[in-house]
Amino acid sequence: MQLLTIQRILGILLALFSLTMLPPIFVSWLFEDGEAQAFISALFLLLAFGLALWLPARKHRKELKIRDGFIVVVMFWLALGLSGSLPFFLSTNPLMSFTDAVFESMSGLTTTGSTVLTGLDELPQSILFYRQFLQWLGGMGIVVLAVAILPLLGVGGMQLYRAETPGPMKDAKLTPRITETAKALWYIYMSLTIACAIAYHWAGMTWFDAICHSFSTVAIGGFSTHDASIGHFNSGLIEMIAVLFMLISALNFSLHFLAWRGRSVKHYWQDSELRVFFGIMLVVSLVTFAYLMLTATVEGIGLTARQAIFQTVSIGTTAGFATADFAYWPGFLPILLLFCSYIGGCAFSTAGGMKVIRVMLLFKQGYREVLRLIHPNGVFAIRVNGKALPAKVVGAVWGFFALYVFCFTIMHLALMSTGLDVVTAFSAVTACLNNLGPGLGDVSANFGTINDTSKWILCVAMLLGRLEIFTLLVLLTPAFWRR
Repeated sequence: MQLLTIQRILGILLALFSLTMLPPIFVSWLFEDGEAQAFISALFLLLAFGLALWLPARKHRKELKIRDGFIVVVMFWLALGLSGSLPFFLSTNPLMSFTDAVFESMSGLTTTGSTVLTGLDELPQSILFYRQFLQWLGGMGIVVLAVAILPLLGVGGMQLYRAETPGPMKDAKLTPRITETAKALWYIYMSLTIACAIAYHWAGMTWFDAICHSFSTVAIGGFSTHDASIGHFNSGLIEMIAVLFMLISALNFSLHFLAWRGRSVKHYWQDSELRVFFGIMLVVSLVTFAYLMLTATVEGIGLTARQAIFQTVSIGTTAGFATADFAYWPGFLPILLLFCSYIGGCAFSTAGGMKVIRVMLLFKQGYREVLRLIHPNGVFAIRVNGKALPAKVVGAVWGFFALYVFCFTIMHLALMSTGLDVVTAFSAVTACLNNLGPGLGDVSANFGTINDTSKWILCVAMLLGRLEIFTLLVLLTPAFWRR
């Protein structure tokens, strides 16, 4: 294990992360909101700490191994959660405890969108911008950005990329070189962000709101600059723009790359995961619309349709934006939408959840077992897009599902042991493990009222969800540390 090389990389990454304080400093000066000092202090503290790690190990340039990549990713996300909390902790408005600051930071970077803050409409613009910017950085994964830069500094990136990218098949690269892959992803990501911001502004948002909401929409994060979230604007056009970009961002980014490179959209509908994803969104939207109409929860067919479509896509893609408080919708709808977040978006997207491809494979394997009961001697391959999948991929999906259920159960019980009721504990773990954001019960509005112990447990849940279980849990196995 290359400990000094790992130390050198972490130093570089923290030093680079300190530069993310520059945009909010500029925003603070632009709006004269008085919070620039918190970001300036955070910048120098992070830069100094990063250099302190880098200097003693600056001459160690050995290639990372797979185990080293896992350590760098996990340690860096832990360091990011703590480092990103500095501006919140040092700010005078809002005044936040260390626990709340770390929770808000971790929620932003993992694109969860759960918040402990209230009164967003009165907060300084620099703090609001910083929250959104954290989600944008975490959306594609700041480590994927790093692998486009680190090779220039003498550090290979494939091991980091394998540990960071979401989805069950982590060896697929869009281009022969990992650096070019990371750059391609970020070009697409930035293009979507710019297009989203322009669309929001055209629909009536101020440039500040448009830019901030484009960050959290493309990242599928869910943070907003207003307490009422997207509902603040009361605009059907803005809501449909959000729906469009949430759906685009929840698709496999390799499809966007193929469409861009081939100047054709045929790759989209040829993808079975995309078809299943759109099918789920359509069915859940129709069920939600029908039940809202049946119970007369919302007045008018048009408004009912708007809220049904928006909330289904927002929760289903794990964005977590709101135009209505779905926690108080009648009957089974709140639980249905939460269950939809367990599926989440497509693999290799900015969405959370288990990913559609994994759910597809679970059903396909279940169906295969039924066929084997009927035809004991038959050979049935599991295929996706016409190609048979290796047995190790299917096995990994079952392993992931088992660990997902195990982690959820343990954290659910842990939250209940701190005094939370069943509904609050269930929805809080669901919201954080799926990187969703809003919950039910005491966390339907925000997470500020729950105890500090619960917040730390949920920070772990956010990290587990963002790194898709295996990346974090592999460090806890004795076999990982054996030579």
